[in-house]
Amino acid sequence: MSVSVRIPTILRTFTGGESEVKAEGATLSEVVADLNANHPGIAGRILDDNGKIRRFVNVYVGDEDVRFAEGLDTATPEGVQISIIPAVAGG
Repeated sequence: MSVSVRIPTILRTFTGGESEVKAEGATLSEVVADLNANHPGIAGRILDDNGKIRRFVNVYVGDEDVRFAEGLDTATPEGVQISIIPAVAGG
């Protein structure tokens, strides 16, 4: 399934400055793997050492926060937009 992935500014060094890229996969896990195959290193900024979505990274498939869906097993239907949003912290 071909999907579009919105890339936050902080990760655009992996995508040559592109704010949106295409990726393939029927699940979010497959999409992240495809992203990493085409943009080496990006998965390490999305996933932790255990292969889970990093605590301070929010990922949406369409309008659905994957933390409240199936996580990396969330289905990614053809044409859906995936948004990667790093949490902002500060004081």
